Amino acid sequence: MRISRDKMLENRRAILDAAARLFREQGFEAVTVAAVMQAAGLTHGAFYNHFESKDDLIAKTFAHILLPEPAQDRFAGVVLDDFARGYLSPRHRDDPGEGCVFAALGGEGARCGKAARQVMTEGARRQIERMAQDAPGATPEERRRAAIQRYAAMVGAMVLARAVDDTALSDEVLAATLQGVTA
Repeated sequence: MRISRDKMLENRRAILDAAARLFREQGFEAVTVAAVMQAAGLTHGAFYNHFESKDDLIAKTFAHILLPEPAQDRFAGVVLDDFARGYLSPRHRDDPGEGCVFAALGGEGARCGKAARQVMTEGARRQIERMAQDAPGATPEERRRAAIQRYAAMVGAMVLARAVDDTALSDEVLAATLQGVTA
């Protein structure tokens, strides 16, 4: 039985949504194709109708997260300080499956294939450009530098806040970084 193009697109989105959540929660190695397909509510065999391999899925998942269509970009037009407050929050820290792909997978992503690395690069570039629009500075170069500094501080703080097993220290890392990036 053939399925419609709309249903194929819906299934592909379900796979990408499931992979995005599972990869951010568990990492690439711990997540199998079978687990992604089960989470998407589809059979394992349907995977190859959409992706060539797990590496292809990883690259396409990064694109799904980092390079959304303009209508689906949840951060378009967000003010930097508002973005920082949401990013450097206990809610974001405690829900990596819905959070920043760089904070959850940056280290693993650095060891991915070329296609995934290219998508990560473009995603970082777009985020920096977005943040530079609202960053302090008298020139475009100063605003870009401020955006890079703030974004790197935020991602690093989230990684550190998730890594420690002391909630008070984790909260302190988030609060101190928020104070620094919104000052």
